[in-house]
Amino acid sequence: MSVRAGAHYRPAAVFAPLEFELPSKILLVDDEKDFVLTLSERLEMRDMAPVVAYDGEQALSILQEEEPEVIVLDLKMPGIDGMEVLRRVKKEHPAVEVIILTGHGNEKDRELCMQLGAFAYLEKPVDIETLSLSMTAAYEKIRSRKPGVETPPPP
Repeated sequence: MSVRAGAHYRPAAVFAPLEFELPSKILLVDDEKDFVLTLSERLEMRDMAPVVAYDGEQALSILQEEEPEVIVLDLKMPGIDGMEVLRRVKKEHPAVEVIILTGHGNEKDRELCMQLGAFAYLEKPVDIETLSLSMTAAYEKIRSRKPGVETPPPP
């Protein structure tokens, strides 16, 4: 007896292989578990399906397995902090767009994050609509770099 994969077979992946106007491969990184789980649920209600990491080391481990499109990243975390995660992501995965979302930010951190290649720098508490719009804009930037993909004009 032989077994063959069907025409629509896809191997298991961390992120769902979907193509929408919104990013389908989102990684949320924050050590505040209640906050990041609530944020994840709120994004799911907006038809986004994020994966959650609770520290920088876990985020980097997920990145080795599969590359997200957009990362929402806290700066202040134990162990590998968000600034170091941002440095490594932009060095090893330059196509990934990183949105900093921090509750302990300052102007110096904002400037450094933007110099390191962050797409946006937002402070907690953030309005979910503001975050969603930033994620959508990051995804539009990603799509514009893909050959043969047209991005719709802004409304």
